[in-house]
Amino acid sequence: MYKDLNLADVRAFTVIAEQGSFTLAADKLACSRSHLSKQLTQLERYLGVTLITRTTRAQRLTDQGEFFYERCQHALDVVEQAVAQTVDNAQNLQGNININCVGGYIGEEVVTRLVNDFMSAQPNISINLDFSSQRVDLVLDHFDLVFRMGELEDSGLVARKLMDINNCTLAAPGYLEQKGKPLHPKALNEHSCIIGTVNHWSFQQKKDAKQKADVAITGKFRCKNGRVMKSSALAGQGIVRLPEIYCAEELSKGELVHVFDDWIIPATPLYLLYNKDKFQPARLREFISFTTAHFNDYV
Repeated sequence: MYKDLNLADVRAFTVIAEQGSFTLAADKLACSRSHLSKQLTQLERYLGVTLITRTTRAQRLTDQGEFFYERCQHALDVVEQAVAQTVDNAQNLQGNININCVGGYIGEEVVTRLVNDFMSAQPNISINLDFSSQRVDLVLDHFDLVFRMGELEDSGLVARKLMDINNCTLAAPGYLEQKGKPLHPKALNEHSCIIGTVNHWSFQQKKDAKQKADVAITGKFRCKNGRVMKSSALAGQGIVRLPEIYCAEELSKGELVHVFDDWIIPATPLYLLYNKDKFQPARLREFISFTTAHFNDYV
């Protein structure tokens, strides 16, 4: 009903009432007495009541003015507290950050350690780290930041590239001794492959990136969890495609070996995504700065 009420006029009235003088109120609000008088007249006309009886020598609140002043003063105090707390939460290093992240080694090892160190450095910031695998919408799903692998679609998001993840095709030595080592990606059709989320594996020639091969993969075992896929490969169940950092220890021990010498899988970029916001809270700015500066320290 009162959607056209001017809060500046209400604020002017409360200052006049508490100062007991147009002159003192004008000094406090850094405006002229005539401007204050105009604001009060507008407010009284809008409400249809007289709030302050004034003469050239004195002024006093009417009964309606006293009633209105007491309630408006309380309401304005609540608004000021809300403004102060909102600004404080945005400008100080405190509050909560909601993050969605890829799982597997990147999420469970790299990002988790980074987050723990960040919270140790910023004890007033709490973090909700979510590993749900579906492609989330930052606004609709209430996330502040997303760690995402793969090429990005056109969007209004800010994307900070953190690293390129090298992928590789691996198998246990025992499997290759038994089944033979494929010399070309197309020969994967003759092998049992361990499949994750990708049904087609794309390769390019190591010495000539223009030579490409795209293979539809088949196999007896499918799982979206990288650790489980690695365990299946170690058990000799077939050929697996995984990020190399998932398998560094197994490669160094010879428990897994590269299947191809001349064919590679294009690297997968990893990004930190967030919404464009010129009024971004300090806690998000600090986390973004910490992540972009130190991410590779955890890889």
